[in-house]
Amino acid sequence: MSLRPDTRPLYLLVIDKLKQDIENGIIKPGNRLPSEFELARELGVSRATLREALRILEDENVIIRKHGVGTFINSKPVFTSGIEELYSITQMIEKKNQKAGTIFVNSDYQLATKTDIKAFQMDKAENILRIERIRTADDEPVVYCIDKIPESILPKDFNFKNDGSIFQSLEKQANSFISYAVAEIEPVGYHEKISQILHSPPESSLLVLKQMHYDIADRPVLVSINYFRADKFRFQVLRRR
Repeated sequence: MSLRPDTRPLYLLVIDKLKQDIENGIIKPGNRLPSEFELARELGVSRATLREALRILEDENVIIRKHGVGTFINSKPVFTSGIEELYSITQMIEKKNQKAGTIFVNSDYQLATKTDIKAFQMDKAENILRIERIRTADDEPVVYCIDKIPESILPKDFNFKNDGSIFQSLEKQANSFISYAVAEIEPVGYHEKISQILHSPPESSLLVLKQMHYDIADRPVLVSINYFRADKFRFQVLRRR
């Protein structure tokens, strides 16, 4: 793993070497790098040079450094979507030519909380259908979904398991067409329950996408809280001036 002579600064050579090893599959996404002492010795550079290279690689999101755990090669997200584009999870997965699947965890009707009443602009508390699912891509768990829908907009025989997505179920069975959503996204660290369910590595975080969906009549009809594996999904925003 030694470096060849070059006129450029050593830290740039270290960066090139590590990137080349990743590209060639010598170091794989998710792998933990050796300690700074071991890696500096393998590369034949000082620890100060190595630290500068690792700092830049971290800024470029090539590596992830977890305090007290180690340094890991960042996995490249499989699914990329512009957050300004309103795609269902099924559509996001199928766009990458993978099979979207669903594991149903739980569903029941609950009385709306104060937060639900405010979010759905209700006059008084009514029942809310709460659905918890695990979404899979080629049978691999990648998203944990929590969805809430007011009972008042649903037909009595509503069966969300008949279709590939909640969007499709609302359109086909409730005649409710999602027009737009207000979203917020935040990263979270290791989640004791959900990270294990999604088989998310300890060094990888989760992305939580919270959305209120509105239909074509501007009615709030669906709240979604989706936990995405950050090593599988990336969201980007197109900003114009």
